[in-house]
Order: sequence, then structure tokens, then C-alpha cells
Amino acid sequence: MLDFGPAVLDRMVRAVEKVRERLLRSTSILEAAGIPYAVIGGNCVAAWVARVDEAAVRNTRDVDLLLRREDLPAAIIAMEHEGFIHRRGAGIDMFLDGPGAKARDAVHLIFSEEKVRTDDPLAAPSVEESVGNPDGRYRHLTLEALVRMKLVANRLKDQVHLQDLTILGLIDASWPAKFPEPLKSRLEAVLNGPLDSLDRDLDAE
Repeated sequence: MLDFGPAVLDRMVRAVEKVRERLLRSTSILEAAGIPYAVIGGNCVAAWVARVDEAAVRNTRDVDLLLRREDLPAAIIAMEHEGFIHRRGAGIDMFLDGPGAKARDAVHLIFSEEKVRTDDPLAAPSVEESVGNPDGRYRHLTLEALVRMKLVANRLKDQVHLQDLTILGLIDASWPAKFPEPLKSRLEAVLNGPLDSLDRDLDAE
């Protein structure tokens, strides 16, 4: 029989806390070393969503950071000095969170102004396209740079993140004009899709 007792809830809470701790530790290390970076991915989405409605924030297991490739050697020195371990696997640079850590327990890197995949329509944003989190603890992508990055990746989870931003009014029908094709059409498809049926059902209860 599966165990769904209090210990499972504790593990769920701890899993979320570990990601947050890894985010804060890694960004504080880069800040102290004077290395430009930006938080990207699900944590960046969460930072923007939380500005509007903290109840709408989705948890993420990943810590994804944008770095300039020329800063990687300095980042390796700074991060490994604090216990992280640099690894490169499957074409991805990452910092494992200590000996024995798995790839899911890592800080994953994307390089500024480089394509993640060779067939991507655009390169990743610049680290300069970033703003400070409201509490001042780290920097993350601007909303426009985040949306652009999500449209380039265009996975199911990226589309869900864009739906979240749309439901909360952070992006609207004026936004597709900001982007070239095929990003423009991808965002139009998200905006024209069934965005808020779940929210309407919940509001009606």
C-alpha cells in the first residue's frame, strides 16, 4: 500500500524549499563574484506571476540561469568554491548541487545570445535584458525577454506558462506585434486558445 502520510507532505514541502535554496545560493554566489546572470525558466515565470497573484505560482524543480559564455570559467571557479560541481552532459552545462547530486539537482545554464538548438528561430536573450526581483535578492529576465524565450522553446510547459501570464493580464492581444514570425503566430495561438475555463469554473463555485 502506498504511504500518503505526513512524511510525504513534508517531502513535498522540502522539495520546493530545496529548489528555492538552490536558486538563492547560486545567484548570491554569482552576485558576489560580479558575474552577470539572469534567472530564466519556471522560476522567472514564478517571479512575474507572484507580482500579480501568489496563489497562481507553479512550483518548478529546475533552476535555470542565463550566463555569457565568456563568464563560464569565472562562474565555475566561484560555484565550485561553494560546493557546486560543474558538469557538461547531453550538450548542457550545469552545476550539480554537491557530490552525488543528480542532474535534476542542478543549476542548468543557457548561454546569452546563443541559440539553444540550432534550428531555433532566435538566440537566447542577453543577460542585460534583466531586472531585479522586487525583494532585491536576484535578477531575472524582463517580461518581454521571458515571453520571447518561451515562444522560441515552444514546448507544452512553455505554452502553459504563457497561458498563466495571459490569464493574469501580464500579456494581451497587443503582444504578438512585438515578435517576428514564427513567434508572432505561436503567441496568437496561445491567446486565441481556451485560456481561462478552469479559472471561470473555480470562480463560479
